[in-house]
Amino acid sequence: MHLDVLDLRNFYYRTNLGRVAQRAIRDQVLDLWPEARGQNVVGFGFAVPLLRPFLADSRRVIALMPGQQGVMPWPAGEPNISVLSEETAWPLPDGFVDKLVLLHGLETSENPAAVLEEASRVLGPGGRALFIVPNRSGLWARRDGTPFGFGRPYSNGQLEAQLRRHAFEPQTHRAALFSPPTARRFWLKTAPMWENAGRRISAYYAGGVLMVEATKRVYRPTGLSVRDELPRPLRVLEGLPRPGAEPA
Repeated sequence: MHLDVLDLRNFYYRTNLGRVAQRAIRDQVLDLWPEARGQNVVGFGFAVPLLRPFLADSRRVIALMPGQQGVMPWPAGEPNISVLSEETAWPLPDGFVDKLVLLHGLETSENPAAVLEEASRVLGPGGRALFIVPNRSGLWARRDGTPFGFGRPYSNGQLEAQLRRHAFEPQTHRAALFSPPTARRFWLKTAPMWENAGRRISAYYAGGVLMVEATKRVYRPTGLSVRDELPRPLRVLEGLPRPGAEPA
């Protein structure tokens, strides 16, 4: 079940806790992808809080929002680049995307396999996808007051297995949201400290969200090679002397 786009907008842009979450996740994204010069960057779900740093240098940025969620114009005050989309039929050609971000697009989908098939289809050669999902063992997945408390949380092993079933090869693992999901002032002010400490202590077990960067697997032909031999209709002439050749 997808969340409503207005609820997502209000959380990320109009609450202090949402701004803290936005910053923590976006810092990890930028650490993985410091730039996207000349590339096509696409977000699916509600990835717009993470896409703004790529607006300046990328060739194109597109924010796909599933119909069950709804769409909002983005970015504010600039030409709109957000698109209402079927979650299982993205309006993009094959191999179009260089960098793909999924946030609130996989765990809330009723058909995650089809979402991953679309992600694989649009990702180009050498492209990278970043899947961000609630951590099933984290505190944020147990709190209904944030978007991470809805949908299907994942463990790292579950997410990796699902990605591999759809032609993705996990490359890098990250986590974010190590501070508690509370709007109390102390925790909001100390959130950067908790993020830094969490990344040093735990690679991805204690964070509120899991982040897996993956590439698309390219399959190599397998099996035995077969050489097709053409018939030789002049086989009956073998053994005869060639024209101009001296007899033996």
